[in-house]
Amino acid sequence: MNGGLISKESIEFVKNRFKEYYEKNKIVLPDRFGRREFAFVFFTGKGMMRHLGFEKKDEFNNFVIENVPFHAYYSSAYYKKPAAPTMQEKNWMGAELIFDLDSDHLQNAEKLSYEKQLDLVKEEFYKLVNDFLLNDFGFDKKYIELYFSGGRGYHCHVKDPKILSLDSSERREIVDYITGRDLIDRLVFHEHITGVRRYGNRTYAKGKTLKMPTPDEPGWRGRISRGIIEIVNEIKLSKDPINKLKEYGVSQTDAEKLLDDLSEERFERIKEGKLDQSETIRKFFLNNALRKTAVSMSAGETDEPVTCDIKRLIRLPGSLHGKTGFDVAEISLSKLKDFNPLDDTVVLPEYPIKVDLKDSFNIKMKGEEFNLKPGKQEIPTYLAVFLIGRKMANII
Repeated sequence: MNGGLISKESIEFVKNRFKEYYEKNKIVLPDRFGRREFAFVFFTGKGMMRHLGFEKKDEFNNFVIENVPFHAYYSSAYYKKPAAPTMQEKNWMGAELIFDLDSDHLQNAEKLSYEKQLDLVKEEFYKLVNDFLLNDFGFDKKYIELYFSGGRGYHCHVKDPKILSLDSSERREIVDYITGRDLIDRLVFHEHITGVRRYGNRTYAKGKTLKMPTPDEPGWRGRISRGIIEIVNEIKLSKDPINKLKEYGVSQTDAEKLLDDLSEERFERIKEGKLDQSETIRKFFLNNALRKTAVSMSAGETDEPVTCDIKRLIRLPGSLHGKTGFDVAEISLSKLKDFNPLDDTVVLPEYPIKVDLKDSFNIKMKGEEFNLKPGKQEIPTYLAVFLIGRKMANII
């Protein structure tokens, strides 16, 4: 941890709270932990210590208590020699399929509060797990593990034996499907001839319409159809349809043209699954239905480098996140919708500590609203650690 604006006393305070936590709470190690590489960042801020392996649980827990990591990681891959100093010497045996969704992947994330970022990234994560991994890919629930990252996002580990040996290019194909990359309209929509006319012995199409798939179709076809119907309803019910279209990234001029094209009759035709041949309408609905229903992964879109990386280090479940003090907590599928990281992963003590806060800050944590002003004040330890980690406060 870089001291920077944070005092040595504050860093030591956080380190001691982490040490107390690890002394009372042993980390439950992942399956086949003896085949995993482990890595740590410490409070000294001198980079990452990696290429570590542990054969016994007590050996690992003693290491954590003695060294008190700021961040703790382990490999998504299994190795014959996880502690070997080079990747080639480790001898790769296979790797879990990892999805890492972070609030950095959200559009205009920097304008949102921390709480709002967490809410929106959970919606994306729920879509990833339920719509794609369980439904489209058909993974068995027993092979899927979900975690809060401890910071600004969520991790999904797929441990199905069928995917452990996939290489990077094969994993990228999975990402491309989930993000809808290269999805083109002719694969989703098809032309439907509405009438014919004859000239001599020849028959010509009298009229055409563009047919949408039905909403209940599997995969991307049904997903795009449901997305289009949802967008139509949003525009139709909006008190200010121009601004609603602008929310989808449409310019003022294009929004006005689109609304001119979207007559009452056309709205009804779209709901019936008939898209007109207007290129403006077709392009708008395909692009925005795709954006609404695809999953955002990486700062372009699940973090693609994470999913495609077959030797990735990922946060260790049960460890504490150095910049928040939150637990990297496992979440059951049945409780994902109701999961609240600002309640469920706050594991440090509540006893009060005096801090000097740099700026105003508002947050709801452990069910309590905190509306903090700059200056000296007394707050719970878990909040003090959170603010120190974000370089917003020092203890006094």
